[in-house]
Amino acid sequence: MSQNDQVLRLPIRDDHPLEPTAEWLRLRKECPVATVELPSGDTAVYLTRYDDVKSLLSDPRFVRPTPQDNAARLAPAETSGSAVDGGHEMAIPTKGEPHLRWRRQVGRYFTAKRMTALRPGMALIAETLIDDMVEHGQPGDLKAALGFPLPVYVICDLLGVPVGDRYRFSHWSDAFLNVTRFSREETQKAQTEFVRYLSEHIETHRAAPSDDLISILIKESEAEGEGLSDVELLSTAMSLLVAGHETTTNMIGKMMAMLLADRTRWEELLNEPSLVRTAVEEALRFDANVSFGLRRYLTEDIDVNGEQVPSGSTIVCPLPAANRDERVFDRPDEMDLTRSPNPHLAFGAGPHSCLGQALARTELQVVLEVLLRKLPTLHLAVPAEELQRIEGLVVGGLRSVPVRW
Repeated sequence: MSQNDQVLRLPIRDDHPLEPTAEWLRLRKECPVATVELPSGDTAVYLTRYDDVKSLLSDPRFVRPTPQDNAARLAPAETSGSAVDGGHEMAIPTKGEPHLRWRRQVGRYFTAKRMTALRPGMALIAETLIDDMVEHGQPGDLKAALGFPLPVYVICDLLGVPVGDRYRFSHWSDAFLNVTRFSREETQKAQTEFVRYLSEHIETHRAAPSDDLISILIKESEAEGEGLSDVELLSTAMSLLVAGHETTTNMIGKMMAMLLADRTRWEELLNEPSLVRTAVEEALRFDANVSFGLRRYLTEDIDVNGEQVPSGSTIVCPLPAANRDERVFDRPDEMDLTRSPNPHLAFGAGPHSCLGQALARTELQVVLEVLLRKLPTLHLAVPAEELQRIEGLVVGGLRSVPVRW
C-alpha cells in the first residue's frame, strides 16, 4: 500500500485509555509509510515501524521544524515559532556543533550519577505525598496526589524556581503541549506570560546567584564567554521546566495505571522488588497513550522502506507504534516486567534524544519503590477501561488515576 493510497486523521486511537490502536498494527504490516492529516488540516508522512522511526530520529540531518521551515503544523493554533510541540525550544541550537555544545553544557547536570544523588530527597518527598494522600482518605487520585507534585518539586528545586508557582507552570505547559484545548490567542498569551516570568527569574539569579542549575549556567556563561546566550538560557529554562514535570507527571499516572490494570503485574513486583528498573523500562515501552509523535522536517529527499519521501515533507514518528513492532520485540503486546534488553524509543533516539531521561527514569523508579513499600495493597478504584484520556495532549495522559489501598 502506497503512502498516497489513504489519508488517516490524527490522533488515531482506540477507545481504551491504555491500549494501542489496532491501526498501528495494520499500518506496520500494510502501509509503513502512510499519509496522515493533522488537527491543523495539514498533511504529514506517518512512520510506524521501529527501524524506520529509529533511523529517521538518529539522522542528524533532520530535526524538529523551525520557524523558517514550511512544515506541517500540528495544531490549528500553531504559528511560526509557536510553543506547540516544542516551539518554546526554538532558540536552542538544533544542528551541528552548536547543538552538541548546548547538550554538553546542559546535559552534564542530568547524568545518571547526579540523579542517583537526588534519590534520597525524591524518596522523602514521595513518602510525604503518599502519607498526605492516605490521610485524606479513600479513594485517592494518584496522579494529583503524587504524579503531579513530585516532578514539579524536583524540577523547581533543580532550577531554583518557586514551587508555589507550580499551578502556573502547569497551565503554561498545558497551553504549549495541548493541540486542541486552547485557541491561538490563549497559546500566545501563555507563552508571553511564561517568557516574562522566566526572564525575571533569570535576572534575579544573575544578580543573586545560588547553587541551582540556572545560576550555574549563568555563571559559566559569564566566566567562559562561550556559554549560553541570554535567549538560549531562556529557551533552556522553559524547555526544562515544561519537559521536567509535564511528561513525567503523566508517565507516573500511566505507569501506575498499567501496572494496576492487571494486578498480577503489581503482585509480581511485590514478590520481586528488584524488578523495579526493568519494570520502569517496560512501562515506557508499553505506554500506548500518546496522541501524536515526534515531528521531523526533511531538507532533502530520502528513501523509507522503498518509498521516496520528498524534501519539504514533515514526518511524524509515533514512538508507541514503533515500540510495539513485532520485528524487534518478542510478544510486543505483553507487558513483561523482566524484559531485557529493552531498546524502546520512549526517549527518542540519536542526537535529539531526551536530555532529561536519567531524571525521568529516577523519578519513576522512586515512585515504584516507595509505593511498593508503603501501599502494597494498592489497586485501581475504577475499571481500567473507565480511566479517561486527556484529549489533545501531545505527550498523552490520564485525567486522574483513582486508587484504593
